[in-house]
Amino acid sequence: MTTSSPDPTASPEPLDSLILHTTDNAVSWITLNRPEAMNAVTWAQRERVITLLDEASGDPGVRAVVITATGRGFCAGADLRGAPAATGERMPGDVARMIRRGAQRLIAAVLDCEKPVIAAVNGTAAGIGAHLAFACDLVIAAEPARFIEVFARRGLVPDGGGAYLLPRLIGPQRAKELMFFGDSVSSAEAERLGLVNRVVPADDLEKTAREWARRLATGPTRALALTKQLVNASLDSDRATAFAAEANAQEINMTTTDANEGVAGFVERRPPTFRGR
Repeated sequence: MTTSSPDPTASPEPLDSLILHTTDNAVSWITLNRPEAMNAVTWAQRERVITLLDEASGDPGVRAVVITATGRGFCAGADLRGAPAATGERMPGDVARMIRRGAQRLIAAVLDCEKPVIAAVNGTAAGIGAHLAFACDLVIAAEPARFIEVFARRGLVPDGGGAYLLPRLIGPQRAKELMFFGDSVSSAEAERLGLVNRVVPADDLEKTAREWARRLATGPTRALALTKQLVNASLDSDRATAFAAEANAQEINMTTTDANEGVAGFVERRPPTFRGR
């Protein structure tokens, strides 16, 4: 729940300037844009990102998503600036409700997005910022990027799905090491551990993200969505359940235009042209 203290004297900035959004060649680009705050994410920014991910799921014109940021930081955690003000005395359950409605909804929005999501991590990703990256389907990190499980440093329990995501990515003992000590993990070490798919020079981050996004956006969109669902669900499933889900997904996918095009391309010995349908 890494937080920054609200500044009551700060004037609110237009949300469109704090979350930049464009759709380019069927790729939805979501850019955190508070570089002066290392892109610590506010309540309003979080809600905007959740909305954009939900819209990407339902928009046939979007076939991949990239989440990135400006400046030196990817996301330094949560900033409660702009959150609805608490009224009255804190009651048991208030904190849990805040976590469910806040950080956990953001991470779930990435995991549940029906389009593949790439994190292009330009700089420091700490707390919920690290978990935002780890929830993405693919993670590209610039060489200066680093990842920090800061919660224990603040006497806090990890939130935003951290204790769910990390053991599945790197195993429970490595996850505990990162969470117990809160040490900064370099991009190279994150790649070695399996938290990051690829590390690139800072100047190549956007170019690499665009190339990966282009490949995803010209792929069989529904097949990729079903594949994402299968892989995510398999981590919580027994073999029989996973095999049944796989068979059902293949059944559903064979009704798509892209599946038929893929088979036709194979038979006709030509590259298939997928249209995301």
